Formats: sequence, structure tokens, C-alpha cells
Amino acid sequence: MSAWAVVGVPIDSIGRAGGTELAPAALREAGLVERLGVADRGDVDVRIRDEARDPETGIVGSGDVLAMTVAVRSAVRSLVAAGERPLVLGGCCALVPGALAGVRDAAGAVGIVNVDGHVDVYDGRTSPTGEGADMPLAVAFGFGPERWVQAAGGPSAAPAAAVVLGARDPEEAVDVEALLEGDLADLLVLSPDDLRAQGLGEAGELAAARLAVDPGRFWIHLDVDVLDERAMPATDYLMPGGLEWEELAELLPPLCASPAVAGLSVGCLNPEKDPGGGLTQRTRDLVVTALAG
Repeated sequence: MSAWAVVGVPIDSIGRAGGTELAPAALREAGLVERLGVADRGDVDVRIRDEARDPETGIVGSGDVLAMTVAVRSAVRSLVAAGERPLVLGGCCALVPGALAGVRDAAGAVGIVNVDGHVDVYDGRTSPTGEGADMPLAVAFGFGPERWVQAAGGPSAAPAAAVVLGARDPEEAVDVEALLEGDLADLLVLSPDDLRAQGLGEAGELAAARLAVDPGRFWIHLDVDVLDERAMPATDYLMPGGLEWEELAELLPPLCASPAVAGLSVGCLNPEKDPGGGLTQRTRDLVVTALAG
């Protein structure tokens, strides 16, 4: 299996400084790179600095989001082509379309396991906020804002090659349910209760096995809002009913152990909500254990 290499994507899709864009530096300062013993390829030179919602694309900070996607796509493509597996430290999950596009460019068809409290299939019209973090899977599937899909070089994954683990947002449930009846009918979405019923470790194994067969490689995105709001308050999207740390620690290792894993991204940690650093350290430990396991 290819060696891991860290790259940072310091962005926050709300369009202003601070928040999740501080997470790559915070995770490095917590010793993540040293604990893993992997190469650090630095940060992609990107920021999102416009809080206005673009009327054409429906995206907050549209120009910066598109430029970020192009830059992340290039960085991931280069790492994969060089025989490395990217460990992308976000930032928010708006980085996902660029990451998937980079894998597709370098290695071909790719799937995704999105470990996230949200399904992330809104587009520029249906998103209630316009934040890029609402839309990454829609963009990856080619259903998102057209200009964003173009920045990613077209679709990079198919709904049938995607699994969402841990989604539970009650505010988006009705909208997403309607969306899943159409072009997204093949997208597998498992709630925390579904995962518990199946068994966390077994759910991880089955998701990995499914995508290892078709398309043969997959990306893992971990959004820390998959955790319950009481367990993980250092994120911007707080929701009850999520996973506990111990459950997430059971889910991730079978996913990360698959030889079909093309890369891993971590998103939506907000260090400004973790003044003591304890939750950043716990996120570090989670990632280290998952990759070591």
C-alpha cells in the first residue's frame, strides 16, 4: 500500500477568516504528522474570503471555492501520481470535489465513503445557506452548480459508488429524502441508528468491500460533525443523535485498512471552539488509531 502524505487545505466555506481554516495548523501543532511518521507536503495556498452568495452559482465565495477546487485537484493528482496516499487536513468539506477529481485524474474511477452528519447533496439553488459545505457530493456526482462541476473537470464519482455513514440532520431530512428519489436513488445513506443495528465495525467492513469491488478504489471523508454535539462541540454544525467517539473509533479502522483506499480527508474541526485543545487532540488520536489499525 502507498505511503500516506499530509496536505492541508485551510478553508472555511462561511467565507471569512478563522473557524475551520485553522484546523490544519491545529492538528499539526497537536503532533499528528509526527505521530503518524509520514511526509508533510504543506498547505495548498487557498482561502475563502467572500461572504456574499453568488447569484449565478448560488455559492458563498464562489470564485474562491472554484479556485480552491482547481488547486486541491492539482495537489491530490500530483500526490497520487507520485505513488502517495493523501491525508488531507481541512478545512471544511468543500474540499471533497477537488480531492476526488485529483484521484480520478491520476488513477481513474473513484468512490467515496462520506462519514458525515449530513448527506451534502444540495446544489446552489436548493442549499439553504449557499455554503460550499452543503454541496460536495452533489458536485462530485455532477449535479451541483455547473461552474463548480467544471472546475472539478466534470463528475468524479457516481451515486452508486458512494456511501454516507452517520447522516442525521433533521432540518435537511425532508429535502434530501426528495432528492434521493431521483438521480440519487442509488446513494446508500446509513444513519447512526442504522450503523448501530448493523454493528459499527461490520458497517465499515461492508462499505469498504462494496467500493473495493466497484469502482475498485475509494476516498474516505471524515467530517467531525458525525459525532454527537455533546461529544464534539468543536464544530460549527451541532446536532444531537450522532455517534460517540468510541463508536467512530470502531467504524473507521475497517475502512482505512482497505487496500482500495485512495486517500482520507478530515473536515469541520473548529479550533476556535476548542480553547484547551483537548478535542483537537482527540481528533488526532482518532486519525492515528484509524490509520494504524
